Amino acid sequence: MSALPPAVEANADGLVGPTHSYAGLSPGNIASQINAGEASNPRAAVLQGLDKMKRLADLGLPQFVLPPHERPFTPFLRSLGFAGTDAEVVECAWREAPAMAAAACSASAMWAANAATVTPSADAPDRRAHFTPANLFTNLHRSLEGEQTTRALRRLFPDPRRFAVHDPLPAVAHLGDEGAANHVRLCADHGEPGVNLMVYGREAWEPWDTKFPARQTREASEAIVRRHGAHRPVLARQARSAIEAGAFHNDVVCVGAKTALLFHEGAFEDKAATLDAIRRAADGLFTPEFVEVSEKDLPFADAVKSYLFNSMLITVPGEDRLTLLAPTETEENPRAHAAAQAVAASNGTIGRVEYVDVRQSMRNGGGPACLRLRVVLTEQELTAANAFQRMNDALHARLGDWARRWYREELRPADLADPQLLEETRGALDQLTAILNLGSDFYPFQRAGA
Repeated sequence: MSALPPAVEANADGLVGPTHSYAGLSPGNIASQINAGEASNPRAAVLQGLDKMKRLADLGLPQFVLPPHERPFTPFLRSLGFAGTDAEVVECAWREAPAMAAAACSASAMWAANAATVTPSADAPDRRAHFTPANLFTNLHRSLEGEQTTRALRRLFPDPRRFAVHDPLPAVAHLGDEGAANHVRLCADHGEPGVNLMVYGREAWEPWDTKFPARQTREASEAIVRRHGAHRPVLARQARSAIEAGAFHNDVVCVGAKTALLFHEGAFEDKAATLDAIRRAADGLFTPEFVEVSEKDLPFADAVKSYLFNSMLITVPGEDRLTLLAPTETEENPRAHAAAQAVAASNGTIGRVEYVDVRQSMRNGGGPACLRLRVVLTEQELTAANAFQRMNDALHARLGDWARRWYREELRPADLADPQLLEETRGALDQLTAILNLGSDFYPFQRAGA
């Protein structure tokens, strides 16, 4: 086999949408439930996300912007029988079916870790980067995202010779798929073949009788492995106790990059078998480094509250060891902060910890890792991606000005019924499509007016 080209790990972050609010739509997401009904600040949220993207770009990591979805999503409400102008549809839905209206307004596509599962070209038999957008079947508000996410990924990665953006898996309970939040790729180097850890919460026909849902099925993970031809897959079951404690995705209790896997003691149903399977899959490629944080050092409640494991493990150019980019909530939680510092002091592959403010996202249950989709790309693949979506100084400034113009400083769930908000969001998204060169038919409301 010929040598594979070198590659880097890029990030594609979801841009927070103008309807960012705390509606409490996600059972099992403790932060989402606790803050339900509180006022949000969409402007602060989008600016925090942009600053995080700029920080990574400044470190030398390729960084892309994924656009928010159209919200309120009137096609969904029309499918439920609401009619009239779009403003009338929204108004009537809030009056007659407020739960459906709230789902149609959710800005949850900001959490791009759920956008898709990605297999880099080094791990695919056809040497293309493969993407399967998540169907997010478990929650109504997220199940509305798959079609638009697919469109967005095909605009960002348009060359079919280098990229394969599949359709989502069928949207049925047996194939519930939550994307990269349940996938960890380990490797010696990003451009070399790696091990793909796929974590699931339940099997397709398994009854689930506890209070929080297990969102990812084993069968969905297996289907993605087959579609992509993913190299050396390892399927592991997330601990039921972790799901019950608020780890609704694996990335709430586990994060990995290159040879390092950082995880909570209680992350996996069978920890010994999972680690052994990873060792066997990595044989001949690299020696995995397992960095375990015990329940004694960091109780589950603190792990979920601080989101230590929803940090990003990044490779900073010119540095030999990984950097853990954690939310400021980790720094402010004494046990989580101590655990993070202990990891960095252990002389392993994780060398230091830095902190980033994404408080608006955290209050809805999404940390730094939730906001990004990791995509390993060769130089040729980077060049083939939509350059207008790549973060740099000019784009950061332009999007900052855009956000300050269009986004509200305060938004309560009740404000989502305001017809003026519909006009504001469409004005913002219409302008955004020009900034990111997405085309004038990117959103459904643009195609409806054609």
